[in-house]
Amino acid sequence: MLPFRPIPFFADKNRAFWRLQFIGWGGAFLLRAITSIANGKPLSFLVLVLIASIAGFSVTLVLSVIYGKLIRRRPLVTWGVTALALAAAVGISAFINGWTLSLYQADSQSSFAQLVIGVFYIDLTLLGAWSALYYAINYYLQVEEQADRLERLEAQATSAQLAMLRYQLNPHFLFNTLNSISTLVLLKQTEPANAMLTRLSSFLRHTLVSQPGGKVSVAQEIETLKLYLDIERMRFEERLRTHFRIDPAAAGAQIPSLLLQPLVENAIKYAVSPQEEGARISILAQAIGPHLRVTVSDTGPGAQAGRPGEGAQSYLGTQAVSTGVGLANIRNRLQQAYGEDHRFEIRTPPEGGFTVIVEIPLEEAEKDEPFSKPTGQTSVTAMPRSRALGFDA
Repeated sequence: MLPFRPIPFFADKNRAFWRLQFIGWGGAFLLRAITSIANGKPLSFLVLVLIASIAGFSVTLVLSVIYGKLIRRRPLVTWGVTALALAAAVGISAFINGWTLSLYQADSQSSFAQLVIGVFYIDLTLLGAWSALYYAINYYLQVEEQADRLERLEAQATSAQLAMLRYQLNPHFLFNTLNSISTLVLLKQTEPANAMLTRLSSFLRHTLVSQPGGKVSVAQEIETLKLYLDIERMRFEERLRTHFRIDPAAAGAQIPSLLLQPLVENAIKYAVSPQEEGARISILAQAIGPHLRVTVSDTGPGAQAGRPGEGAQSYLGTQAVSTGVGLANIRNRLQQAYGEDHRFEIRTPPEGGFTVIVEIPLEEAEKDEPFSKPTGQTSVTAMPRSRALGFDA
């Protein structure tokens, strides 16, 4: 770790400009001074080199103001006026350097025009290189600024998309729950109605407080899922049976908030509700190498019930296709959060049942919430880390 935090050179553009000015013209003065001494020039000649450097420094300050106003113009205007401004700047610099040289060499046989022409190519090279560097740096900064702005916009769009998908819960759940509460009230069964209303408020409070598009640990997601299942269990009673198997290595892994709720809701709709005997919903979470695998399955009629998904379908990255609102919601959330680094697979065996497998990169949560035992007809099986896991619905 560095003992200090590095600051980008162009974080302050004004300061970076002055640094480059002093470094560039200071280097030019040093190079020309060394060349003059190497060619046997007297030390007094260094005064001319210093004047030439100061003149170049001053002229480029004026050019920076002109170029700063031209850089955002149309290309024809920018390069046309730049050529004229550069020519004028080279002429002024050459005039100054030629005049100082004529004063230094008063007894020289060369005319003033010859002296100006003699230094013209040096000033043209220096000021031309300075102009090219000025535009190159500023165009680079503009590209970086646009890239940063585009990245921020993409991040905002992704966050908005995740928030939209996160809030796209099936309203049937809420309608059915409120209808059940209303029925209980009409039947004057106030205690069950109050319990159901309390559980509904707890679930909704959790969904509203949690950050849209955020991630929670698997243990926290299961706790939220239990709130939802407690509400549904008051409607279906013994017909709704649940079973959790959570690998300790997976309990602290991160998962998008409310990712599993649509899967369980889908299982209740197509497996528990249409069957008199109900069905069992099983949830398995396990760490497999660098990935977290979550499996949600049920013992319902599977594809025979007309639910989305026929046969075994694999959804890898962008190859997924829509299979209903709930499953499409999850697919889109996984695509937004992980790109192609995820797996979304549906299995519908001929003998019945329905299984959804979600596999995402294994990311440890900062803090793991305690995993408590679910209520109702829910069983939890904690599995040792060293055990190879298989799963039967």
